[in-house]
Amino acid sequence: MADWLRTLAVPISRLMFARYLLASICALSGDFLLFLMLDRVGVPPVAAACGGYALGLLIHWVISVRFVFDTAPGPTHGQRLAFVASALLGMGMTMAMVGGLSLIGVAPALAKLLSVPASFLTVYAIRKYGVFARA
Repeated sequence: MADWLRTLAVPISRLMFARYLLASICALSGDFLLFLMLDRVGVPPVAAACGGYALGLLIHWVISVRFVFDTAPGPTHGQRLAFVASALLGMGMTMAMVGGLSLIGVAPALAKLLSVPASFLTVYAIRKYGVFARA
């Protein structure tokens, strides 16, 4: 069973988009968990989305520099700043979508889910072609 899993994992580990997708799933899990916890205790949806996204950012950074992008000598200061800037754009998109959709009556959790594809694709493109273009 372990050999089968390793055989499957090797080609996936070579594909940057697949690695980024896996990192994003991990980050989104932490993000959404915190979002739901904050929503449950009555935090407004936009603030809950911001808190969840911040946790997801931290998780994503750790996985990205170790698993997704080749930062062999370690990430540069510029990459750190650009990573955060791309995350702020993604966070802004997420907060705007969650806020707007919540205002028209969409449940906060569904609004958060609907914001994921737009934020994911935008931030991935910025990181692949900008932040880690030379990595």
